[in-house]
Amino acid sequence: MNDEGGQTWRVGPVAIRTGLTVRALHHYDQLGLLTPARRTTAGHRLYDETDVARLYRIGLLRRLGFPLEQIGELLDSPRWQLRDAVARHLDDLNRRIELALRLRARLSGVATALARDESPSPDELFAILEEMTMLNATVHGTTALLVYDDLAAAHEYLVRVFGLTAGAVHRDGDGRVVHAEVRAGDQVIWLHPAAQEYRSPRGLGAATGMTVVVVDDLDAHHARSVAAGAEIVEAPVEQYYGVREYGARDLEGQLWYFHAPLS
Repeated sequence: MNDEGGQTWRVGPVAIRTGLTVRALHHYDQLGLLTPARRTTAGHRLYDETDVARLYRIGLLRRLGFPLEQIGELLDSPRWQLRDAVARHLDDLNRRIELALRLRARLSGVATALARDESPSPDELFAILEEMTMLNATVHGTTALLVYDDLAAAHEYLVRVFGLTAGAVHRDGDGRVVHAEVRAGDQVIWLHPAAQEYRSPRGLGAATGMTVVVVDDLDAHHARSVAAGAEIVEAPVEQYYGVREYGARDLEGQLWYFHAPLS
């Protein structure tokens, strides 16, 4: 429907067009995730363009694996404005398209072989099964989240000292960094500001986890980190589980381990 305030939709049409149930939309309202500010004279919910954009971000965050109880905080953060959400969605879709094209190529090869009365090898069938699983899996990846008191300093350190790839840096109206990202290959690591519920190891007095990154040349990476001033907590060593690795702490005490498979 249209009115003086712009186009709006009742809950029924929104449910039909999104594939959600009316019950799910009511549940989002009860959780405070999506509460339309507008109502009809009879008190029925009216969703406007802003609500639709927020609903899109809810759907994307759910697809990325976030539970509903965490989505509300992410929705209200500057890092999850529509532009960033669409960019992340596009990355995920491109990955799925690449998997689908690879699977299509394998199936085409098998179909051609069968047309010549040639049986596919077990390795070919294993490869197809693996790619089917990757394409159809409900869990598509992971995003690590590390808490820091000073996001700007942490971002600069991780890029300069450990050689991670610089990602997005978001600032509020006062220029303060409120979210930052780095990458280790295809994996994204979010840098989250410390708060009452989230503490940096420096503020907590202990690290409660560690981040493990795979590198090509372990000893070259170790030498680079040392030259850049890293605090090494474990020198390079060959482990019984088939890797050579070393450990380091960053500027706020987060534990990092870097390793490479033994040849």
